[in-house]
Amino acid sequence: MYPRLVIDLEKLRQNGQALCRMAQAAGVDQVAFVTKVFCADGAMVKALLDTPCAYLADSRIENLRRYPETDRKKLLLRLPMPSQAEEVVRWADLSLNSEAVTLRALDAAAGKLGRRHGVVLMIDLGDLREGMFFRNEAEILSTADLAEQLPNLDLLGVGFNVTCYGSVLPTEENTGVFLAIKEKIEGRLGRSLPLISGGNSSSLYLMRQGRLPKGINNLRLGESLVLGRETAYGQDLEGLHQDVVTLEVELVEVKRKPSYPVGTIGVNAFGEKPRFEDHGVRLRAIAAIGRQDMEVDGLIPLDPGVSVVGASSDHLILDMTEAEGIPRPGDVVSFKLTYAGVLRAFTSSYVERTYRG
Repeated sequence: MYPRLVIDLEKLRQNGQALCRMAQAAGVDQVAFVTKVFCADGAMVKALLDTPCAYLADSRIENLRRYPETDRKKLLLRLPMPSQAEEVVRWADLSLNSEAVTLRALDAAAGKLGRRHGVVLMIDLGDLREGMFFRNEAEILSTADLAEQLPNLDLLGVGFNVTCYGSVLPTEENTGVFLAIKEKIEGRLGRSLPLISGGNSSSLYLMRQGRLPKGINNLRLGESLVLGRETAYGQDLEGLHQDVVTLEVELVEVKRKPSYPVGTIGVNAFGEKPRFEDHGVRLRAIAAIGRQDMEVDGLIPLDPGVSVVGASSDHLILDMTEAEGIPRPGDVVSFKLTYAGVLRAFTSSYVERTYRG
């Protein structure tokens, strides 16, 4: 059935094992593999259990709940909703946090369930997403005090996130600021923190250059795991596969048509007024997938001579004038995917999945 994702489980395992080796060689021995981009697909999560990762991580409780039985710690990445505190404690061993009210809610839930819950305090280094702003030292220290004092919580460490919102890159300077904050918290508590989480796949370029500061012992890796690249500069990582996941679509129409619409142009189905270039008559194909199912800009054709023209909600329009052979309805066209492409396709209930390896 098409459209479908083709998932190579052996390549996923190899990527995971390579990333763990790379991290351990740099002193980062607590790798967390992030499963949110593939919606914690069961077969893919099981494949990751063949790697030495310390944590499995996701942003959604619904995904953590689907994990198979495992001894790996389960980390909730998105800041917990106070209203969901009981579910967080039930399904996650630890979570990322920045709010005192949420810490109290987690503590109450853990007490009710007779459990302990680990917390990692997030520091915002300027990317302006989650975390206590790095200049607000009083808030950071008082929140650390609270997490340490609440009877059903374990303050395990501190973390930061960059590149995901403000596109701020991890550098020796801002990671140094982060480690200085960590040391102040440790001095306040009179003990060392066991988990120092130094960002995501964007930190790999520092690590591979030997510039990731000593003391960071955890990275949260998702895009590098599935797409085989670091995310600071989008460079492929040597020794990793970039095609763990590919997309196959079936053609439903192949015809020669003008490349510029005929008639008065208004807005399309999404309220946009598109711009077109006139390249004359071209061989255009339509595939049975659309914007409801995938991110148009997230498709990278694998077949030579194929280019993406655009899409409506249900139809993907391709230019196949330069394609090899003569395409026909029923033919299958394959694509690599960007991060956004993987995320959207896995989220769609209309895209099938098939597995290799």
